[in-house]
Amino acid sequence: MPAGLSWPEAAAPALLALALLVTLCRHLWALRWSLSRDRASALPLPRGSMGWPFFGETLHWLLQGSRFHSSRRERYGNVFKTHLLGRPVVRVTGADNIRKILLGEHTLVSTQWPQSTQIILGSHTLLGSIGDLHRQRRKGIKARDMLHEFMEKAIQEKLQRNNPEDHSDALDFIINSAKEHGKEFTMQELKESAIELIFAAFFTTASASTSLILLLLKHPSVIEKIRQELKSHELYQQCEHCPVGPCPDTLTAQSRDSEKPLLRPTAKDAHEDQSQPLCPMEDGSPQPHTLPEPTLPQSGPCAGPQFRAPSGQSCRCPSDISLEKLSRLRYLDCVIKEVLRVLPPVSGGYRTALQTFELDGYQIPKGWSVMYSIRDTHETAAVYQSPPGGFDPDRFGAARMEAAGRFHYIPFGGGARSCIGKELAQAILKLLAIELVSTARWELATPGYPAMQTVPIVHPVDDGLQLYFHPLQPGHGSEA
Repeated sequence: MPAGLSWPEAAAPALLALALLVTLCRHLWALRWSLSRDRASALPLPRGSMGWPFFGETLHWLLQGSRFHSSRRERYGNVFKTHLLGRPVVRVTGADNIRKILLGEHTLVSTQWPQSTQIILGSHTLLGSIGDLHRQRRKGIKARDMLHEFMEKAIQEKLQRNNPEDHSDALDFIINSAKEHGKEFTMQELKESAIELIFAAFFTTASASTSLILLLLKHPSVIEKIRQELKSHELYQQCEHCPVGPCPDTLTAQSRDSEKPLLRPTAKDAHEDQSQPLCPMEDGSPQPHTLPEPTLPQSGPCAGPQFRAPSGQSCRCPSDISLEKLSRLRYLDCVIKEVLRVLPPVSGGYRTALQTFELDGYQIPKGWSVMYSIRDTHETAAVYQSPPGGFDPDRFGAARMEAAGRFHYIPFGGGARSCIGKELAQAILKLLAIELVSTARWELATPGYPAMQTVPIVHPVDDGLQLYFHPLQPGHGSEA
């Protein structure tokens, strides 16, 4: 240190030099990506920031969550560039822009997920678990192996049949489709394909089920409208031959005695573990907790499929709900659509640009990642007349065609990689809604509603969605 200079005086030039060096590095980082534009195209790169050298804006994204994208969309528009998880990314919102991305599969773009996605999934996955937690989660693998054993027997029977061209079930289609393309699947590949076909939809359907229960709880008038529609179609009936009278609020009483809610339905629990998404389209993940079954008293049985009728009596609840009957429930269909619009299980998807192309007046360079936003598109679509952030099932009714336009509403994606399980998922959600409004009322077991997190799928943060469920009494409508 030069004579006569104090430490603060000596440190000031060093800090200034460091600040200049950091600023220079950031400008060189931005210049590096500016030079990566396709010079054969006269269009500019999208607006946006590439963040800091090497890290890009990944840390901002992880800390800000969904606010990261909304804040930059407000600043730069529906198409902006950034740098996330080690790759240059163009974030895309809006029906017209997303239409071009989804319908450009195999020509303009190809599906792609960052190698660093496991960072987003967190430590609750099997991959990141250690010790006792890892051994506990391995039990799920043992269950899978048992299922594979039975599946292998079924596959062997299929391969040994006399008429191999028959298409009697989904497994037949998997086997014959491979043969049509000149490929012979190994036994392991056939087992994996069959298991994926059976269970791939669980993760995001669990998320959507939690969102359905939460949004119905917040809007009791919607529950009553669903009940009225079920009554008009003779699908809201009480059990026959079950005693009518005071029905002990067993589920709530027991859960309150133990100071623990009986049910924690949840995409948050589902978020605890994951191996693959719902569809070949987006993120996903869950492994629900195993809940203890309540011990019910011997007297005073209640209506509902979960209660046993007294000895010598039959408790018959209507269960002949067909797909044709489900299709008649127009209002319930609107409710499910609105749930998936407000809280789509997955917030978006990744693609890689196969060639340089134009989007909203900008060039998307070949090799760059494209991340399209389902949630932001739902929130900003101009076709929605009522507040986009509100819960309004009637927006999908015949009297109001707000959702006109195929790509304003894309909870299942679109194009070649749209979710193949969307019809099944919607049927499951409808059946869940019917079961809930017909047999129970529910309330929060916590002081307030949980916040919802959108990565990797929509789920309640912290302890999930904790509820008390109360069985409805026969003949008492919606009152418990």
